[in-house]
Amino acid sequence: MVVRENFDNKLQELQVKMNTMSDLAASSLEKAFEAFKTKDVEIALKVIEEDEVVDDLEIEINHFIIWLIAKEQPVARDLRKIIGALKISSEIERIADFGVNIAKSTIKIGKSNSLVNITNLEKMKDISITMLQKGLQSFLNEDIALAREVGKLDDEVDHASDEAYKTITSYLQGHPEETDQLVQLLLINRYLERTADHITNIAESAAYLIKGQMYDLNS
Repeated sequence: MVVRENFDNKLQELQVKMNTMSDLAASSLEKAFEAFKTKDVEIALKVIEEDEVVDDLEIEINHFIIWLIAKEQPVARDLRKIIGALKISSEIERIADFGVNIAKSTIKIGKSNSLVNITNLEKMKDISITMLQKGLQSFLNEDIALAREVGKLDDEVDHASDEAYKTITSYLQGHPEETDQLVQLLLINRYLERTADHITNIAESAAYLIKGQMYDLNS
């Protein structure tokens, strides 16, 4: 009983680290988008600088998981949970990288007037952050309903991405002088669409933990 209690405590410690990493990734997206919207290069630079914290935390989680597997030798469901955590930490790190990419777009555009309001990119960002919160909780709480919600929200992001692409390319035809910024908007559209895909992968890891079989929540 004591051995199991110690193992459960270690799992709780792992979950705290994952929550922290997820919060940092969400903050990266939020700050990066605000920097792009307001053309605030200082905030953009801060997002890039703070990404190192996420990278370091991913390494810390990886080492913690390796130690946990070596020491506790988990099997069955416990092993699925630990391996799932390893995959999810990688997905979260990639999500934070997309925040960095958005910040870099801000730096490339500079101080020109923002055209972000002609798009629904902010809605995509908001949905993605909601997805990230639901996706991680679906794994930590083993909640299949939350995992399915993430899949449905991913469909919303995909639809919004298609609409954003049409809007931006249509605007480009009439405003070729804005090509540089519109190209960055197209890139950000892609970053947010890919962010949602990575979050859906998190929910699929949750579904695998709960049901013991692979699910394709993107279909």
